Amino acid sequence: MLNLALTGFFAVMLLMGFRRPFLWVLCYLYVDIVAPQIISWGFLSRLPISLMAFAAAFLGWLVFDDKRDSRFTWRQGLMGLLLAYCALTTLTADYPQEALTKWSWVWKALVFAMFLPLTLRTRLRIEAVALAMVLSASALIIDGGLKTAMGGGGYGALVIFVENNTGLYEGSILSCVAIAIIPLAIWLARYGTIFPPDWRVWLFAGALVFACSLIPVGTQARTGLVCLAILCVLYLRTARHRVLIAAGMGLALLIAVPFLPQSYLERMNTIENHQSDQSASTRIGVWKWTWHYAKNNPLGGGFEVYLSSKASYETVTTQTSGSSVSITRTPIVETGRAFHSSYFEMLGEQGFPGLVLWLLLQISGLVQMELIRRRWKNRREAQEAWAAPLAVALQLAQIVYLFGSLFVGIAFQPFILMLVGLQCGLWSYLRRIDQPDAPVRPARRIMQAPMAPTG
Repeated sequence: MLNLALTGFFAVMLLMGFRRPFLWVLCYLYVDIVAPQIISWGFLSRLPISLMAFAAAFLGWLVFDDKRDSRFTWRQGLMGLLLAYCALTTLTADYPQEALTKWSWVWKALVFAMFLPLTLRTRLRIEAVALAMVLSASALIIDGGLKTAMGGGGYGALVIFVENNTGLYEGSILSCVAIAIIPLAIWLARYGTIFPPDWRVWLFAGALVFACSLIPVGTQARTGLVCLAILCVLYLRTARHRVLIAAGMGLALLIAVPFLPQSYLERMNTIENHQSDQSASTRIGVWKWTWHYAKNNPLGGGFEVYLSSKASYETVTTQTSGSSVSITRTPIVETGRAFHSSYFEMLGEQGFPGLVLWLLLQISGLVQMELIRRRWKNRREAQEAWAAPLAVALQLAQIVYLFGSLFVGIAFQPFILMLVGLQCGLWSYLRRIDQPDAPVRPARRIMQAPMAPTG
């Protein structure tokens, strides 16, 4: 029955796209985020539905869509340069076969992020993409939040739908994404037109935010705790009632702590005392190895170069008995451990050129969203008041990601690249409609435009 339901939903999305081709873009977002082929165990799992949705989205835009308002921004060009450089390092990778495996999904994520802004020529489409991303991610988040609320979870033990550890199904990645979408969920509840704000929308949004906050607890991922703390601090930057909100956050924390599992509290304590935690010590050891590798190989070693890593470190444990304190140092050597950081992932795999391109892509997004916020923050008309808050939401989501990626290797995570594409689409759309000398289209021409690609 589950297989039939998932297959039926996918088939309906494809069929509806023949009337509104833009729905194929939303279909690809759903497939790439939820990955129903992983959840299903029937014939859907044997179909290349990701490739099917990708092809439908691109061909639908190419054949049916109105391209007069499509703009190619320089940030899309940055992604193109990064894509070309990754292709070059893949050809010269230290581990050619393993590199090709990662390349098989990285190129698709980058190409779709470059393509997505070309389709976002109306406010409705921009909102629809944000809504599809939030609702698709919420399928995983609500599942994990319910299991956490009922006492489940644990480090590496929280199962989202099925036993899987790839993409958003991995605990640390899901924790980072769950916190990052909170600003988008709140924006949709305040300014959404597909689901206009009412008590039902706010009830769902509030429950989703609560579920997002539970994911770091259920996965016991330290990344999620750091992301949540960063988001709380950033919200105070633009909040009107900072003192009241800060007091509410403090009260919520005091209420929540007694209900947190002891295993969660013990794991969070290793943030401060990382030397006693082998996982944290491994990361620092791999980061040191990556830096030395990059100095000898400044152009990078290609995807999955971490397989040659060798991390040497000591774990330090302290035991107190009365007035005496004993310190135990245990030397450990590990090989082939992952980077556990997007920054070192880029440095090791793509070298200094790739890291610079990636950082420029991220920083330019923060700058563009800040410019939109300052230009549009005083607009009060209903047709304009939504723009600045959306820019703030996308900016907050990206900052959360940049902090979370300090501890997780998600430099090419498709969901984050979709956010970058959404930023590019918003920037291009607002620049186009805010030009005072932009020509006005004749009414007859608008009426004669084909109906299929609209919306």
